[in-house]
Amino acid sequence: MEKILVVEDNKAMREMLETILSEKGYFVKSAADVSTATMMISREYFSVIVSDLQLPDVDGISFLKRIKGLNIPFIILTAYGSIEQAVDAIKEGAFDFIAKPVDIEYLYLIVEKALQSTRILREHIIFKDQHDAQFKKSIIIGNSPAIIDEAEKLKQVAITGTPVLLLGESGTGKELFARAIHNLSPRKDKPFIAINSASIPENLLENELFGHEKGSYTDAYLRQAGKLELAQGGTFFLDEIGDLSFSLQGKLLRVIEEKKISRIGSSQEIDLNLRFIFATNRDLEKELKESRFRQDLYFRINVFPIVLPPLRDRDNDIILLAKYFTKKFSLEMKRKSLLLTPGALKKLKEYHWPGNVRELQNTIERAVIICRHQEIGEKDIILPEKSFDVTENFSFNGSLKEVTSRAVAIVEKKKITDALNDMNFNRTRAAELLKISYKTLLDKIKEYGITEQD
Repeated sequence: MEKILVVEDNKAMREMLETILSEKGYFVKSAADVSTATMMISREYFSVIVSDLQLPDVDGISFLKRIKGLNIPFIILTAYGSIEQAVDAIKEGAFDFIAKPVDIEYLYLIVEKALQSTRILREHIIFKDQHDAQFKKSIIIGNSPAIIDEAEKLKQVAITGTPVLLLGESGTGKELFARAIHNLSPRKDKPFIAINSASIPENLLENELFGHEKGSYTDAYLRQAGKLELAQGGTFFLDEIGDLSFSLQGKLLRVIEEKKISRIGSSQEIDLNLRFIFATNRDLEKELKESRFRQDLYFRINVFPIVLPPLRDRDNDIILLAKYFTKKFSLEMKRKSLLLTPGALKKLKEYHWPGNVRELQNTIERAVIICRHQEIGEKDIILPEKSFDVTENFSFNGSLKEVTSRAVAIVEKKKITDALNDMNFNRTRAAELLKISYKTLLDKIKEYGITEQD
């Protein structure tokens, strides 16, 4: 249901507009002045604004100028004596104007046209179909309400410099959202620098972030700029911020607040001009309660949260994404565009996708590789169809000690692989989860030949 905001100081007129637009099936909210309307716009997204020209605190044209950057179609209501002002409003970017007394059918017509323009704008970030030349761009695909709502928030915040916190399970597309925010922002021509704190050992992460001066520590033969410095003028995306140590959380907080850094081994401060985007698959509120995340940092980064829904909550998008990835990988592998059979689509639709969009993408890529015909069939869609069973294909030959040793090895490898997956192959956190030492974990990884691809 499309949201419309009505801004009208006359109570009878405001209630009439609310009623007739609600009867048409729109979700309508109203405000009697610009200050109230501005507060409402800061809290939620509206597809269209219908505003009187004469308002008690700020006139409609000034209101339009204030929110012009949000790209929300703005319809002016005006008395006959103010038509010239209405024309001026059109020049300032208003979508259209409607003279009072309001013709209801004409109002419906203009509002529907405005909504259509909103849908066209939405297509810049929500794509149902893509041309081959667009595959390398940062795009968000989906038409389910869950993803559209979050993508609308993305578009709304992209034009600002506000820090963004992306929340969601692994594989839901947090980096894709971060790149989309950057590409829709005024900083789009500047660097986009991404770093995953979970994939870098803590003793190296500080150096990656801040850089170092020559001779600041052993093997520091040259001066090196950190990732924060390299993002100057652009966007810095820190993935898995929930994995930062308490010490680095404090240092990052200072950077966010002061927009200054110093390289390791230097007392000279470097001013930063960049936009921060953070992401995590952790429940930061739970981390706060368990004293693993700083409260001051949490409140500093949680300015504009966007929650990415898991694929299981985007039921309508599974087929849409599957077809997109099929087309994408067919093109990349220089194969004639493949099709998905009804059986393959049914199998994809019925799976629960614990690995979210990333798992779906990998599944389709594998299917395109192994498919030998022009259609991807059910057999080409390889999915884990049953839970882990230690007895499957297991040899019970030999002594009890030999059989037990084999079983322990299988269970150990499975447990370690699952822990590494849960921690995005962060071995330090995986060792903590398994309650074993870091060295023991490294020995086991080597013993069982576990790789990040596993």
